[in-house]
Amino acid sequence: MPRKTLIFGNGLGMALDPRHFSLTNAMADVWNDPIAVSDVHKDLISQCIGGNGAIPQREDQLDPLHLVISACKTLNSINMSQRMNVHWLSQEGQQFPVAVANYIHKVATRLHLYGGGLPQSFLEPLIRFVRGTKSHIATLNYDKLLYGAFLDAGLMGSYSNTTLVDGMVGSGFSSEALVRLYNNNFGYYLHLHGSPLFFDHHGVARKRDRHELNSFSPEGSDHIVLTHVRHKRSAIGASMVLSTYWNYLNISLGESQEIIVFGYSGDDNHLNDVIAAHAQSKHIVVVEWAGIGQTQGQRLDYWSSKLKTRNFHHFYLSNILDFQDWSRNY
Repeated sequence: MPRKTLIFGNGLGMALDPRHFSLTNAMADVWNDPIAVSDVHKDLISQCIGGNGAIPQREDQLDPLHLVISACKTLNSINMSQRMNVHWLSQEGQQFPVAVANYIHKVATRLHLYGGGLPQSFLEPLIRFVRGTKSHIATLNYDKLLYGAFLDAGLMGSYSNTTLVDGMVGSGFSSEALVRLYNNNFGYYLHLHGSPLFFDHHGVARKRDRHELNSFSPEGSDHIVLTHVRHKRSAIGASMVLSTYWNYLNISLGESQEIIVFGYSGDDNHLNDVIAAHAQSKHIVVVEWAGIGQTQGQRLDYWSSKLKTRNFHHFYLSNILDFQDWSRNY
C-alpha cells in the first residue's frame, strides 16, 4: 500500500476536549497559575504587550515578545563576543528571554498534560494504517495524543525495528538517526512545532520521557514554535531540531502518494507553502470540523487559495474523529 503523509493540527485535540486544548484557555490558565509564572516575569511580559496588566491571550499578541527576544539575544551575543565588563542590557532585559521561554514552555506543557486519550474507534484504524504503510506523521501540536498512542502501540521502537522515528535517541537528537540505512524503510514522526518534552543539555537537544514532564518541570528550550505567524519561520530556523524536521517534511511529501491534512486551520503560511509546492503532483485530502460557520463551498474556495490547487477532497464533518478513510486512494 502506498505511503502517505498525515499532517495533524490542533483540531485533533479540540474534537476531543475543546476546553482543554484551546490555546486561549491554556495561555490564560498558565498566566493565572500563581506558581507557573512569577509576578516579575508576568510584569515583564505584560509591559511588552501593552502594559496596564495586559494578558497574552492569542498567538498574534506574541509578536512584540518575539521581536524583543531577538533584540535581547543579539545584544547578549555582542556582550559575550566582546567580553565586555558592562552588559548592554539591564537585569530586566537579561531576564526577558527567560521569562518568555518559561511562559511558552508552561503553556505547551499545559496542553501536553491531558489525562484522557483519543477513542479507540479512531486510533485503531489509524495505527493499522501507519503500521502497514509506514506513512509519515507530522504534528503541529504540543500534546501527546498521537505520540503517546503510537509509543504504546509499539510504532516507535529501535532504529532496526520500528515503524516511525523522530531522531531522538539516547544521546540526544541526531539527524543521522533519520537517515535510512541497512534496508530500513521507516517513516518519520515530525514534531513540526516542537514539544515541551524537548530540552537542551550541554548544547544537545534531548527529549524527556512522558512521565518526566509535569507542571513544575524547568523551562524548556528554543524548540517550541509558539509565536505570531510572521515569526514562525525564524523560530523554526533558530532550532536545529525543528529545521531538520521541516527538511524531512519536504522529503516525506516528496515520497508520498497522498497528503492528508487533518484538523488544521490553514493559518500557518509557512506550512501552506510547503504543501502547495507538492500539490500539483500529489492528491490532498482535507479533514476539518464543520462547525465554523461557513458552507462547504466557501471552505473549498478557502483551501484552494491556501494550497494553490483544486486537486483535493474535502471532508467537512461534525466530528472529525469519525474519519477512518486513511487507506482509501482518491
